[in-house]
Amino acid sequence: MDKPFGKVLIANRGEIAIRVMSTCKALGIKTVAVFSDADAEAAHVTSADEAVRIGPAAAAESYLRGEKIIAAAQATGAEAIHPGYGFLSENAEFAEACAAAGITFIGPSAEAIRAMGRKDAAKALMEQAGVPVVPGYLGEDQSAERLAKEAERVGYPLLIKAVAGGGGKGMRKVDTGGDFADALTSCRREAKNSFGDDTVLIERFITTPRHIEVQVFGDSHGNAVHFFERDCSIQRRHQKVVEEAPAPGMTGALRKRMTEAAVKAAKAISYANAGTVEFIVDGEGGLRDDTDFFFMEMNTRLQVEHPVTEEVTGRDLVELQLCVAAGGALPAQENIHLTGHAIELRLYAEDPAKGFLPQAGPVVDFEPAWDRLRVDTAVFSGDEVSRHYDPMIAKFTAKGDDRAEAIANLRAALQEVHILGLPTNLDFLRRIVGHGDFADASLDTGFIDRNLDDLLAPGDAGAPENVALVTMALVAHRLHRARRMAAGSDDPHSPWVGLAGWRPNMPYSETIPYALPDGTAGTVTLTGDGARYALGVGETTIDCRLVSDGWQDLEVEVDGTRHRPRIFVQPDAIHLATPDGIFVYGHRARALAADDEAEGQSTVTAPMPGKVLEVRVKEGQEVDKGAALLILEAMKMEHTLTAPRAGRIEALKAAAGEQVVEGAVLVTIADE
Repeated sequence: MDKPFGKVLIANRGEIAIRVMSTCKALGIKTVAVFSDADAEAAHVTSADEAVRIGPAAAAESYLRGEKIIAAAQATGAEAIHPGYGFLSENAEFAEACAAAGITFIGPSAEAIRAMGRKDAAKALMEQAGVPVVPGYLGEDQSAERLAKEAERVGYPLLIKAVAGGGGKGMRKVDTGGDFADALTSCRREAKNSFGDDTVLIERFITTPRHIEVQVFGDSHGNAVHFFERDCSIQRRHQKVVEEAPAPGMTGALRKRMTEAAVKAAKAISYANAGTVEFIVDGEGGLRDDTDFFFMEMNTRLQVEHPVTEEVTGRDLVELQLCVAAGGALPAQENIHLTGHAIELRLYAEDPAKGFLPQAGPVVDFEPAWDRLRVDTAVFSGDEVSRHYDPMIAKFTAKGDDRAEAIANLRAALQEVHILGLPTNLDFLRRIVGHGDFADASLDTGFIDRNLDDLLAPGDAGAPENVALVTMALVAHRLHRARRMAAGSDDPHSPWVGLAGWRPNMPYSETIPYALPDGTAGTVTLTGDGARYALGVGETTIDCRLVSDGWQDLEVEVDGTRHRPRIFVQPDAIHLATPDGIFVYGHRARALAADDEAEGQSTVTAPMPGKVLEVRVKEGQEVDKGAALLILEAMKMEHTLTAPRAGRIEALKAAAGEQVVEGAVLVTIADE
């Protein structure tokens, strides 16, 4: 195709900004990046032909300031703006402002965005167009009393959903009437904070739901087509973790019904550009020709999970977006084909064992198996995951001729992926694709909750082989430090600085305390001569040899078998990456203190910087272990902090509305 634009500004950050730039560059289109102060050195900035600063780190002062972005486009001569996903991608006012400034918005019209932007109005419109919708309540009366009454009519379990919501925010599942009031309050608060609108709807909860969506496209010539479906059923907190295309078990007749309904939805609003029609599917008994499905919402933008559709259709969806925005026509439906199977995983900086708590911090060493996977990322070794934005690090996509081959390719590739420096869900993803139910396509949105114990089961960090590897990693680190000290000393050949652990007239011997990831303390005895060591781990003695002690190329021989683990040594912890898992071991002071933690803990601290939304206890109040103490908003999500033990609230050190820093003491608990 001819080059649709000469220069495009990407009004986004991270992997989606780089993804759009890659297509633009392939088409010979110049690119302009925008960035906040937190992203001044980010990969999307250095990847663009030009870059413009648009404000401080907070998104509300930078990436959500449409007037600044339009000014940047005008200053650089960009003819069009691609919004990516999130931020301003579904903001009708921004689309209108672009048009008023004579700049092409690479997305649907403001009218289409508005039509689909509110879940209540969208469902009413789809119902009129003959698209099936979930039974529920969409009324204007938003009083708590009316909503509670409608909830009883709809029946439990049910969902409360923010009408302006998306991405799992402003959504609560309610199982009983007794939980409704608290869930409504929390849902409204999150919706107000995230979208500026606390209006909600209520809808029936499908007990065995599958989330299947259809990629649609429209153009300015009245054409609307689909690019088949994606299954996005594996979710946590209503946010997708695994996506695949096509949907496992999809029948030809059901696909025809769903894709026709999706195209009908697009035509009902004269849709132009990329969009996704999301359906909730009754998965009870598997997919059949007559399976019920219901419209949930339409995302009027490119989706995070668009790579799986590109892999099975061979189409560049960003290129099609550019073409349509420039007035071009779409390919005919009969020329869009489905080939093979693709699966995408989302790598997040989060701690699954702590309720998927988002994490921020440095990425010390990241190897995503570039040659085995399609990797969409803007994070590389040495970068930092910012607390100001979504914690997604990368997307991994594998393809095969069929689903079994795609899974096999994905499992093999994940054994080569490692990331050190901060907690991630990498091991969690490995367990998902290795789970029997996943292989059997026993999928629904309850997959993670149902299999949580299996998916969170830690690897055997205490296995003698793993303890030996982490011990030898510490030894290698000490050798490096000793060599650096020697090089900087007045006598670099002195044995007192040149050899770590050197002893006159006797072999080196030491007992090293450590703490396993679960806090269990232990010790390892180490005897050796600087190259070969005997390690005592419990009742087991292991023969170890440092073959190579480089940080990036550590090679250790353990009882005759060579290993090449990746390590990151901190003052009180060692991160060890192996194909079986990523483990964090405490050593020195942290290891010695391990037994003093956990049950005796009397303080609750902020796990990351954030804003206290609600305090649920009072000083002097007695609480049980696990009781909700306060709600903290951090990295675009709400987190309930709970009591680590039973006791009496001795002091509250934070109030609702207060910003707190990571590690700040929020609550102290005394004995009852």
